[in-house]
Amino acid sequence: MTDINESAPASPPATQHEKALAFHALHRADRPLALANVWDVAGARIVAEAGAPAIATTSAGVAWALGTPDGGKLGRALAVELIARVTAAVALPVTADIEDGFADSPAGVGETVAAVLAAGAVGINLEDSDRSGRAPLLPVDEQAARLAAARAAADAAGIPLYINARIDSYLRGVGADAEARRQETLDRAAAYVAAGASGVFVPGLTDPAELSAIAAGLTVPLNVLVGAGAPTVEELGKAGVARVSLGSAVAESAYAVVRRAARELYRQGSYDEVAEAIPYPELNALLNG
Repeated sequence: MTDINESAPASPPATQHEKALAFHALHRADRPLALANVWDVAGARIVAEAGAPAIATTSAGVAWALGTPDGGKLGRALAVELIARVTAAVALPVTADIEDGFADSPAGVGETVAAVLAAGAVGINLEDSDRSGRAPLLPVDEQAARLAAARAAADAAGIPLYINARIDSYLRGVGADAEARRQETLDRAAAYVAAGASGVFVPGLTDPAELSAIAAGLTVPLNVLVGAGAPTVEELGKAGVARVSLGSAVAESAYAVVRRAARELYRQGSYDEVAEAIPYPELNALLNG
């Protein structure tokens, strides 16, 4: 199979503005952008070495590594600090999952985005799940205002930030049936794009036929969340998907190794679960320079 990243530029863009433009250009349904989301510098270096054209963080992985549950519990300062560490460690464009913007208001979202841009990122994910308990999703106008604040912050910084508007209608089961859910998604997408979103992220959906219907109704690139059992990147591209993300799956897999290795050690007294570890010299060398 053809390397999905073979068309990536040989030399990464140098400035933040150039990185932002390059990141926008990577979103193509004929060659979807594939992102193996990371939560620390070592992971970013490993993914970059594997041939990634860009680096993405996972909010869940970052939160877990820093000792908090996912879902708006981490806070802006720690999240931004991690983003700055990752952007400083790689030459590639970096997009950051900032959950709900770590803020209760559009103004707060704007402040978060300004900090994320100052940390060196060129893309964000901003989700519309409502954690207040009022409803599964925020009202469309509220989320549109938050997206508009994010765009205003990017404009003020002079960076063409890629704003990936996450729509959780499928993830949260919004809509009486498939048709209602699709229409809810498309209505929200239209409002979010009008507010300044660059793309739309629809987690919870990997069915190619339904994705084709969603993609056909969009004017911006479509991003989906994948994992074991999902269609391949090539298959998703044929359905109109321009960006494919592993999300928290890599972090979940890494912690599964921790659990298996610990259980083996304490129950059997053996160590087979760590047999495929990256050798110490190789991993350590990735963090030199």
